[in-house]
Amino acid sequence: MKWSEFFTSSVGKKLVMAFTGLFLILFLIVHAGINACIFADLLDDSDNGEIFNIAAHFMGAYYVIRILEIGLFIGFFIHIIQGFVLVFQNRARRKVGYQVPMGSQGSAWYKKSMGLLGTLIFLFLVMHVSQFWVHTRIIKDVPEVNYGTTNVPLENLYGRMIDVFQNPIIVVLYVIGCISLAWHLLHGFQSAFRTVGVHNKKYVAIAKGAGVAFSIIVPFLFAMMPISMYFGWVNMK
Repeated sequence: MKWSEFFTSSVGKKLVMAFTGLFLILFLIVHAGINACIFADLLDDSDNGEIFNIAAHFMGAYYVIRILEIGLFIGFFIHIIQGFVLVFQNRARRKVGYQVPMGSQGSAWYKKSMGLLGTLIFLFLVMHVSQFWVHTRIIKDVPEVNYGTTNVPLENLYGRMIDVFQNPIIVVLYVIGCISLAWHLLHGFQSAFRTVGVHNKKYVAIAKGAGVAFSIIVPFLFAMMPISMYFGWVNMK
């Protein structure tokens, strides 16, 4: 088999899904950590989004991070396109998704609905990018704020988030997107590890346990961001 043919084969496509999925999981960890900075005011009432804005500034001000950002978009693109290709191919063959066979457990609805969940996440991603990334990277219309502790003024992305998440429709759509992400991760996390060769019962059990924890904690942190800002649970100054 030629190297180019490997990536068009069934096994190659599953490996591409697995590796891009693992890469995106690492991104979710970083993104969730940055989002959690909005709760810094619970420890310091005078924070006013400073820690979050500093973290967001770091992620957009350095060339290495910007290059990784390009890689992230490529990873999303490949994962989404490959996912749709596998869904359509497997439907044509009357098979289920891209997961590694798991016996009777394969009957879970979310394992049969990876295409639907992926589509909802894609729509959520489009909304998220249009509300924030476009405004900070392309339009550049986010006002700046100077906290006096940094040498340069920072884009007040924290303030932008507060404004956006006063719209209840957007908040609801975000929560739906986070729920879809949770279900997607519940299967996709451990499936990615099985696809790359983790079949030992001990390590499979660890991957499953970690996958369940990850699919709950990370989407919960993402969902709490719009909910907390809509209900004023964080500093709204």
